Amino acid sequence: MKRRDVPLLVALMAATAGAPVLGQTAPAPFAHEESQAPDFSGPWRHQSLPGPEPLASGPTALKNLSRRNGVSNYDELVGDYMNPVLKPEAADIVKRKGELSKSGIEFGNPSSRCWPEPVPFIYKSFGMQMLQQKDKITILYDTDHQHRVVRMNASHPAKVKPSLYGDSVGHWEGDTLVIDTIGQRTDRPYAVADIYGTPYTGQLHIVERYRLIDYEAAQDGLERDAKENQRVPGDLDPNYRGKFLQLYFTVEDPDVFTSTWSATITYRPSPTGFGESVCSENPHRYYEKDVDVPVAGAPDF
Repeated sequence: MKRRDVPLLVALMAATAGAPVLGQTAPAPFAHEESQAPDFSGPWRHQSLPGPEPLASGPTALKNLSRRNGVSNYDELVGDYMNPVLKPEAADIVKRKGELSKSGIEFGNPSSRCWPEPVPFIYKSFGMQMLQQKDKITILYDTDHQHRVVRMNASHPAKVKPSLYGDSVGHWEGDTLVIDTIGQRTDRPYAVADIYGTPYTGQLHIVERYRLIDYEAAQDGLERDAKENQRVPGDLDPNYRGKFLQLYFTVEDPDVFTSTWSATITYRPSPTGFGESVCSENPHRYYEKDVDVPVAGAPDF
């Protein structure tokens, strides 16, 4: 599906312009720990498909059984339905999706159908940027104007109203930003946790940990990435030796998975800034009926 670069989401940036950022002297009610938090600002990027870096051992993300040149063949998405983290029903779903892909049928996902992408599916987006404010952190993604809002030093409500990206609350643990997300909608098209069509339920719970690491510490994640993911052309400097931003995330859904599982995403600074892409909402496909891209009967403004 073709995409095109568009300007940064002006309205969202304007809404946050002038707000205090972490790393500066922060007014009350900021705690001392948060006023000393690292600055994650600036555009960050990875260039891997489908994105997650499976761990070397232990429960981890699904890999692609279809390979090209030794790594994931993104043109044929066959999730490892034998991964022990999958319960039998979920494994059957992933297996059927893989069989469709092997037969040449693209089975559809939020990215290919222009729908908002759930967490952790959204890590597929190459570009990410954080806007740090005293009471919230806004995470921008470079795909389809998507963004998440993380309420800092807050608790989930007793009864969470499900939403497309769920309810996210965050806090600092030393130099690590910890984000806890629950309450993502299941009554939506393409309620999947990954590119292989793994489902999720209302029990889905994600914990994200973001921290800055140096080049040496980043090597483990980058090597796991190189073994699994297809690398796409991009602007990242292979000789970069500065700080990386690594996300370590854990996924739990007792209705789908046999245990919690974890993986990483290792970002490096994007030297060309934050360029966005927008899904071209063309519903016409030559091998099937028109696809169900988002539509609205009336404008939402």
